[in-house]
Amino acid sequence: MNAVARFVVRHRRWVLLAWLALALAGGFAAPKATAALTYDFSLPGQPGYETNRAIQQQFGSGGDALPILLVDERPSAERADNLASAVEQALPGASVVSYADEKALQSADGRTGVVVVYPKIVPGPEPYVAALPVLEELAAAQQVTVTGKDALAAEGGGDQGADVLIETIFGGAGALIVLLVVFGSALALMPLLIAAASILTTFLIVWGLTGLTDISFIVQFLLALIGLGVAIDYALLIVTRWREERGRGADPAEAVHRAMATAGRSVFFSGVTVAVSLAALIALPVPFLRSVGFTGLLIPVISVLAALTLLPALLVTAGRRLDWPHRRTTDPESRLWRRIGTAVVRHRWWAAAGATVVLLALAAPVLTIRLGQPTNASLASTGGDAGAAITRVDDAGLGAGLSTPVDILTGDPAAARTAVADLPGVAAAIIWPGDSLVRAWTTADTSTEEGAQAAAAIRSAAEATGARVGGGPAGDADFIDAVYGNAWWVIGLIVVVTVLLLIRALRSIVLPVKALLLNVVSLGAAYGITVWIWQDGHGTELMFDQQAAGAITTWVPIAVFAFLFGLSMDYEVFLLARIREEHDDGHDTDEATVHGVARTGRLVTSAALILFLAFISLAQVPTTEVKILATALALGIVIDATIVRGVLAPALVAALGKANWWSLPPVRRPS
Repeated sequence: MNAVARFVVRHRRWVLLAWLALALAGGFAAPKATAALTYDFSLPGQPGYETNRAIQQQFGSGGDALPILLVDERPSAERADNLASAVEQALPGASVVSYADEKALQSADGRTGVVVVYPKIVPGPEPYVAALPVLEELAAAQQVTVTGKDALAAEGGGDQGADVLIETIFGGAGALIVLLVVFGSALALMPLLIAAASILTTFLIVWGLTGLTDISFIVQFLLALIGLGVAIDYALLIVTRWREERGRGADPAEAVHRAMATAGRSVFFSGVTVAVSLAALIALPVPFLRSVGFTGLLIPVISVLAALTLLPALLVTAGRRLDWPHRRTTDPESRLWRRIGTAVVRHRWWAAAGATVVLLALAAPVLTIRLGQPTNASLASTGGDAGAAITRVDDAGLGAGLSTPVDILTGDPAAARTAVADLPGVAAAIIWPGDSLVRAWTTADTSTEEGAQAAAAIRSAAEATGARVGGGPAGDADFIDAVYGNAWWVIGLIVVVTVLLLIRALRSIVLPVKALLLNVVSLGAAYGITVWIWQDGHGTELMFDQQAAGAITTWVPIAVFAFLFGLSMDYEVFLLARIREEHDDGHDTDEATVHGVARTGRLVTSAALILFLAFISLAQVPTTEVKILATALALGIVIDATIVRGVLAPALVAALGKANWWSLPPVRRPS
């Protein structure tokens, strides 16, 4: 860090010019990078995925492209024929089956009929983006209603996506308010400048990578919002330490050297830890998660580079002038957090026990976690005609699983249909036109436990006849197997590398192990509270104006782990590094712990609040899956920064006493 500080101070003008050039190039590249992102969720080698591809090649649609349903509340054979003919004329090549063709598509009371449509799919995030407007117009003319998963998503605003620039500006505005409170001066602009440079530079690199490989569209939100939070976190730590050293009489350049030797070192190890947790996604056999992994690790890497080069150059050049009107003391110690730290240390065992009980209670719902897609009821609860229509289909007894059927590709459709039609929980199974495809659907929504079990039974029975099984439920099941079946060794790799890094950073074996255990508890609490809200339905209507999703989206837990593990470790490193520093300065463990909490409490709280606001911004995206992700990240950060870092971590450090500082003896080099 001393060498880096000397270089930056000596060549600060060149450093500033280099980052300015990168930021300008990034501003040019960002929209191009965003336009080049892909919407591929492929699972090469997985049987359900390969079957879905075969179905789409043979029939032009289907598989994981779910059906559009036209709901007729005045069914008749004539209306069914007219409606099917109108669809085929409006959408050439579409596959259509009406309630006149299959009795299973008309309710027992004869008051509800469904025409199932599979339009030709187009590449992109919405396979029916061209077909839906046509069907909406046709449905209005025919006096029927369009519904299905895609129609529900479109009606809820999910097809509109989100403007990453607007989300970032919203998060940045919240961050600026927090920073103004923290610094009480124009220094609040410094972390935002670092964040802007980091984000734009990362987009520049991503634009280059899009020319070499496919990059998932999810990356744009992670780069912007996670990048905003992480870059500000790192800059906040260094600027706070720089002001502290200035308050002790150091000139701007000397203050930079001291800040880099302490806070800069913590930033380096924190950034590497976050990068490692994200890089682990590369090992998973899922292409879109791999792209999130190798591009996501750029976020902490570039943020660390900016914090260790651009920020010192700015502090030396303009730090003194920007530290105005200087309404806050340069001493980072918080009286509130000193009182909290003192109370925690004095009552360490009670504090540790109480915090542990609270965290375990928050984590308990994770034991009932169910992975899947949002239920029809959840999507319908946002209102609209599509929601009312899917509710009518469910209430009519046609089977809630009609919106997510199981596709069976077979050479003997009659045998396959016979094998699955009478299984418990199966609403119906029909042979699709073309004589090689059977579509079966469940009575219960396949996102519920009952529906998922019925879909799994259909798959097992069909495969026993030699058939291949696809459809949405099979794709979800394969995703869970591919990701979570390999998660144990990926997590193991992260654990080993993280512990080695923290042993080097904290010069202790006990502290890294404790940090790792606390992260496990913290992640468990984040998962648990998310399950309690989104799966079990406590507060979703109040906070999001919709019913519970009924399940946690399949890819959310692994994404939450990758980001929260690294981000939580940031706070652990900030706290423990300061406690270690205070102990090295001659304080005993209790005093060092109180000083560490007092001098990092405001910092960690502010950093967590900034990330919380960034995730709240992410929650404005209308897609339910993204709301679930944002909920887990936002609440996980709050839990970690308050209960874990504010109470449990210092309580355990105080309780372990001298054992905290045990480490392997240094290796002596031969003279």
